[in-house]
Amino acid sequence: MTSDEPAERTVASERSLSPMRRTIASRLQESYQEAVHVTVSREISAESMLTAADTELDVDGESVDPSVVDVLLCGLSETLAEHPAFNATFEDGTHRIYAEHNVGVAVDIDDGLVTPVLEDVGSKSLAEIAQERRQLTERVRAGEYSMSTFQGGTFTVSNLGPLGVDSFTPVINPPEVAILGVNRISETVVPEENSENGIGTEKRLTLDLSFDHRVVDGADAARFLGTLAEHLTETQRYVE
Repeated sequence: MTSDEPAERTVASERSLSPMRRTIASRLQESYQEAVHVTVSREISAESMLTAADTELDVDGESVDPSVVDVLLCGLSETLAEHPAFNATFEDGTHRIYAEHNVGVAVDIDDGLVTPVLEDVGSKSLAEIAQERRQLTERVRAGEYSMSTFQGGTFTVSNLGPLGVDSFTPVINPPEVAILGVNRISETVVPEENSENGIGTEKRLTLDLSFDHRVVDGADAARFLGTLAEHLTETQRYVE
């Protein structure tokens, strides 16, 4: 039996947004109001990345264990050098391309997702990236940061792989031009000539690139992901 009365709703709890959460909400709203978001995706082999991440490195006598994200940052920096239009911001009608690759790496804290900036990634080795990113993440999670920790970025990486995500649409961090989403690594059946039945398995990873279509086009984004795929399937040089 239908009724003209609205359905009842019982409030279980309510809360005001924290100052940090309000800032995040404002930035996300700004991003969707200003940028023309488009996302392209590409699946790549993760085998070379996993091998590099399984290598123990050294920074000034300190042992460092890089992660897949650290390896990815090396390949990303090389890709940004070849596709500088993505290492940029767009505001006041001006597309500003930067020399440094200041990459914001998203970190999940109680108040939400924040993006502390790892400065000048292109000038650092894999070991240095791994060490500095770990220290930066630890400081942010301990609450030892200021607003400058999140400023000066030229590109952002958001990794939802540890949470089991296969694909998502990352939101551009304004006024940046693009953001790369990293998903979980999964085992996939692939053709293999030397196997008895002609098939084998391979660890693979899907990358999602969101970009501001006002500044760069879909073909540019596809070429960007193609270059990134090439670098990430040949990562031995990062550990040599």
